[in-house]
Amino acid sequence: MEKIKIGISIGDMNGVGLEIILKTLDDKRIREKFLPVIYGSSKVVAYHKNMISLDDFSFAGIGPGESFKQNQTNVVNCWNEDTQIEIGSVTEQGGRFAGLSLDQATNDLKAGVIDALVTAPIHKKAMQLSGFRFPGHTEFLTHAFNTKESLMLMCSENLRVGLVTNHVPVGEVAALITRERLKHKLSIFNRTLKIDFGIERPTIAVLGLNPHAGDDGVIGEEEEKVIRPLIIEAKKQKIGAMGPYPADGFFGNGMYKKFDGVLAMYHDQGLVPFKALSFGNGVNFTAGLEGVRTSPDHGTAHDIAGKGIANPSSFRNAVFLALDIARQRKSYYEMHQNPVKKNKQHSERSGKKS
Repeated sequence: MEKIKIGISIGDMNGVGLEIILKTLDDKRIREKFLPVIYGSSKVVAYHKNMISLDDFSFAGIGPGESFKQNQTNVVNCWNEDTQIEIGSVTEQGGRFAGLSLDQATNDLKAGVIDALVTAPIHKKAMQLSGFRFPGHTEFLTHAFNTKESLMLMCSENLRVGLVTNHVPVGEVAALITRERLKHKLSIFNRTLKIDFGIERPTIAVLGLNPHAGDDGVIGEEEEKVIRPLIIEAKKQKIGAMGPYPADGFFGNGMYKKFDGVLAMYHDQGLVPFKALSFGNGVNFTAGLEGVRTSPDHGTAHDIAGKGIANPSSFRNAVFLALDIARQRKSYYEMHQNPVKKNKQHSERSGKKS
């Protein structure tokens, strides 16, 4: 059986991205599970390889559009010019080459050349210096796939937190909590839990926007005017949404453990508790795209870049989640496109003869 092809964009070459990539791929047992394809530069990969002690890592450099070499780590050379690596520094060149890596990897993901994409961290300032016009990976990929809405979904072993708004100033959040946006986000969340995570009847907790979820309109009206009516509407559409819940008590008393997913209204409302509970092991998944994309739950960590101490756990988990979702989607669509096979497997699980 052909291996799943996992593409990897290198992120900011001056940060810890390549360190955590190479540490992950240094484990032969991990490499055997899929075909790794790094988008970057053989010279840059070799430079970072020489900075850290690796037991069992080698790679094959290829050009864009060339066939992948089986049973090897492939490095697609997205540029040929000499590269000035400045470890720990925020530079225009670091942003520009991160963009070239991301562009080529995304094009291959859209074309089906790779089955999933894992993105190493980019530095938003460096990307801005290079002319990148998106707040982050999520927004870039949503635009690249010509998708109206996507969902930033933070995942760990026992927690999935989706965001209604992503990288926007807090002062702009309330105006963005609209009925239409909430409807789209809940629909994406429900669909991804079914298709990508294999949960037949998912339950989703919806958080309030204001302290104490508005206290029945005393502290803000968004809950009563927008969020609660939308939850009622979603239930009529057979989406298992409940709430709105006050965010502090919801996480404080462990209610999140009773749900398959949690929908937060804004970035820090969801990511602060998520990282407090899962930091170092969490994964960022962009739900709602035709392609599978994951990333680690941390940034470029310029302060420790080049020291060889970056922890690859989150990146490794991002690779495993991308692999799991790619397989799960393939299985889901095969089952739903072949009802005969589906009914036969259901009968076998039920102990009946078809």
